[in-house]
Amino acid sequence: MSSTDYAFALDGAQRAAAAAAEILLHYWRQGVAVEWKSDATPVTVADREAELAIRDILRAALPEAGIYGEEFGRDGDTQEWLWLVDPLDGTKSFVRRTPFFSTQIALMHRGELVLGVSNAPVYGETMWASRGGGAWFEGHQVQVAATAELAQASVSLGNIKSLTADARWNALGGLVAEVNRIRGYGDFCHYHLLARGGLDLVIESDVNILDVAALAVIVREAGGVFTDLEGSGLTLDTRSVLAGVPAVHEVALARLR
Repeated sequence: MSSTDYAFALDGAQRAAAAAAEILLHYWRQGVAVEWKSDATPVTVADREAELAIRDILRAALPEAGIYGEEFGRDGDTQEWLWLVDPLDGTKSFVRRTPFFSTQIALMHRGELVLGVSNAPVYGETMWASRGGGAWFEGHQVQVAATAELAQASVSLGNIKSLTADARWNALGGLVAEVNRIRGYGDFCHYHLLARGGLDLVIESDVNILDVAALAVIVREAGGVFTDLEGSGLTLDTRSVLAGVPAVHEVALARLR
């Protein structure tokens, strides 16, 4: 894909995220009934309507691409291009009137994540990136921090419930004892902070690829490293995250291994 093609696809993803934002803000203001999926996670009409709006725009922007969405599954058998969509990442926050939710849209080419848009409408942040094009926050290019040592690092922990039953739990405790600052921003927020220099490491053990695909592109294009907890690259089956500035990510990965 040329830089022109990336720009066209990115424009489509941004327009799709903006359309979703209008729907989410509508239901945010008026309130919405909550249903529960078989996996005990919540879903609302806002999730579904936002994904349908996103799908319409993405199909027009890149007709040859398949779409894999949180609410309506995967359409299209193409192995070349695949959109990854979470229309409302952070539904639990949404239904509890907490503004830490977002729309996540990423594009995968032959298994590699190449483009991402992350839009948090109530929080008031949009970030985007495409391969080789840098990471951007409200029109300004961003970079991760230059933190070089674990003792200087600010770390945010997200969903880590399964890590409590993992052999790496004690290793995580060792990291916590050595870093400068511990926070738990969660959802899109700590990845946005990481990409623009406000954090140095994010750890999560319980995620879905749709939650983090766009954020992975953004962090990487900002100069960060984004892997799972084993240090592997992201796939459709990814369930954990270790993301950070290069020096801190390297040390944390060695400790957690």
